[in-house]
Amino acid sequence: MSHQNVLILDFGGQYNQLIARRVRDLGVYCEIIPFRKATVEKIREYSPIGLIFTGGPNSVYAENAPQIDPAVLSMGVPVLGLCYGCQLIAHTLGGKVETAPAREFGKTATHFNTTSPLFTDLPEEATTWMSHVDYVGKLPEGFESIAHTDHCPVAAMQNLDKKIFGFQYHPEVEHTQNGSKMLRNFLYNVCGAVGDWSMKDYCNTAIAQVREKVGDGKVLLALSGGVDSSVVAKLLSKAIGNQLTCIFVDHGLMRKN
Repeated sequence: MSHQNVLILDFGGQYNQLIARRVRDLGVYCEIIPFRKATVEKIREYSPIGLIFTGGPNSVYAENAPQIDPAVLSMGVPVLGLCYGCQLIAHTLGGKVETAPAREFGKTATHFNTTSPLFTDLPEEATTWMSHVDYVGKLPEGFESIAHTDHCPVAAMQNLDKKIFGFQYHPEVEHTQNGSKMLRNFLYNVCGAVGDWSMKDYCNTAIAQVREKVGDGKVLLALSGGVDSSVVAKLLSKAIGNQLTCIFVDHGLMRKN
């Protein structure tokens, strides 16, 4: 069974795996790919219902900063940029990103335009988690600010016609109030998600794929006791039973006893 898919473009941020976790917790399958591989052709292979641009440590106007092909923003696929991803959208589409007069870091009181589909049924004021030195000083054509703080006039932005959105803050962290609801609104109100995926679905799919690939063969697995090899061992065991042989690899880094 195929599922709806959201593609997360990785620009080097520290919360990228957490973004994926939040999306999957909301019942939507997603995958992460490096921004360098995010060509229009590659994205089309995934047939995503939406794209999420992650944060990152760079300034978008710096030499050799991660960039994106502007054509990606013209594919008709809804886009949500987070932190660096928000600034990258603005920079790519002709807005201006510049050093903010005051750096924002940590919990920040933020005011929202609740007519935006991303803030439907949410309060007009809440705390968000900020972490930025730059900000969007000038919006690209067709965009409007849909959230602000005392020091950041564009804490969030949108172009409804193109279904492109940006958050300067991090909705994926627990410190941002209603952050998961904002992500849910993007997935369900904008991307048209139906919530057709769960981790149980993944397990069943993975087990079926292993059985088909292995057939009557045997599998030898190096098992170190870490998360990765332990999960693989569990899935293989459920899929092929006694056809699996595990060899314990003592890498010297196990917890005592």
